[in-house]
Amino acid sequence: MADVTSALQTERSAAKPAHKDGTVLRWLAAYTLSVLGDSIYFMALGWAANQIAGPAEVGLIVASGAVPRALLMLGGGVIADRLGPRRVVIGSDTVRFLVIAAAAAAIALTPGHVWLLITVALIFGAVDALFMPAVGALPPRISTPDQLVRIQGMRALAVRGGNTMGPPLAGFAMGISGPEAAFALASSLFGISLLLLLTVHMKPLQGTGDAEDAPRGTSARHDLVEGLVFIRRHKLIGPLVLAAALSELGFAGPLNIGLVFLTTERNWGAGGMGWIVAGFGIGAAASALLLTVLGRLPKAGYFLISTTLVTSACVAAFPAAPALGFTVALAALAGLAGGIAGGLAQALIQAATDHAYLGRVTAVTSLTALGLAPLTYPAFGALVSFGGVATAFAAGGILSAIGMIVCIASPTIRKAELA
Repeated sequence: MADVTSALQTERSAAKPAHKDGTVLRWLAAYTLSVLGDSIYFMALGWAANQIAGPAEVGLIVASGAVPRALLMLGGGVIADRLGPRRVVIGSDTVRFLVIAAAAAAIALTPGHVWLLITVALIFGAVDALFMPAVGALPPRISTPDQLVRIQGMRALAVRGGNTMGPPLAGFAMGISGPEAAFALASSLFGISLLLLLTVHMKPLQGTGDAEDAPRGTSARHDLVEGLVFIRRHKLIGPLVLAAALSELGFAGPLNIGLVFLTTERNWGAGGMGWIVAGFGIGAAASALLLTVLGRLPKAGYFLISTTLVTSACVAAFPAAPALGFTVALAALAGLAGGIAGGLAQALIQAATDHAYLGRVTAVTSLTALGLAPLTYPAFGALVSFGGVATAFAAGGILSAIGMIVCIASPTIRKAELA
């Protein structure tokens, strides 16, 4: 045991900081370009749909990609673990590049058809279900556990940057030559991302040889069940995944559709909503920068619990703020605390996950945010109708805080550290 501990300490001390590690930086650049390409693709898809279809069909086209993404996400995690995340991320990025390039050509050469856009959206959503667990499972395979917090901060910065730069770039491209130009730009970004991913190589697993080439005698269904059992039985991952899911469900309604009701009730208009969203975004960006600079936080478990509770309190207090400026300040604090909590949660989960289960665990955490959170929107809307905006926001804050009761009840989470 002493030899193993000594070896781990030697590996960590010899490892480069993530922001100086060429492999990590290439992964980050590829991930950033992928997020940017996603943002451009979704805007181009909606614009192309609006040119050839009515409002109902536009909604159907844009939403159709979410169905295979949610349904196939867990299967994507199984495939990432069976074949290895690097192979899956390269293969899926190749398909994304080819599909969007073909879509650009088809839109440029034909008048456009609803069935074509739905087909593109369905294929892209299905491939996303493979890409997301695989790309999310790579950080622990290209760096060491002590760098995971910094990597999560860098990743959050990439997401913020990609989502901020994507719409204006898409608009610029469509202003030049319509949706086909935006699709072509997105395809080019996916292609560059693919080239960068080809240069990213994973660290070998100690004592296992090439685990990706090891034959599996089990079915995909068995592997999926095995992954879910691993999550449920793990003393840190199980409670933390449950807590994160409850928090995500609590935050989703207030922060996505709740702001519309709040600003309407206060007569702050679209401009007021924009300021609140901007405040949250600034806080989230600050949290990402903080995690990137610091690299780690002491007593990560306690820090996770406290920052999530701060976020819950801020969300619940939104309707009580006496003026728009106070609400914007609360949103900035919620973005800062929530960003720190999210980064710590992801880093703790990845550090504790056996590499053989990384794809499946990443798929479960991704599905929570993408698949389950939107299900709270009808319930939140009903709460607003029957109890008012303040009641609905309070319910969201309480639900997210309940997730932290799960963490407080777990000694493993309370004492969790990222060495």
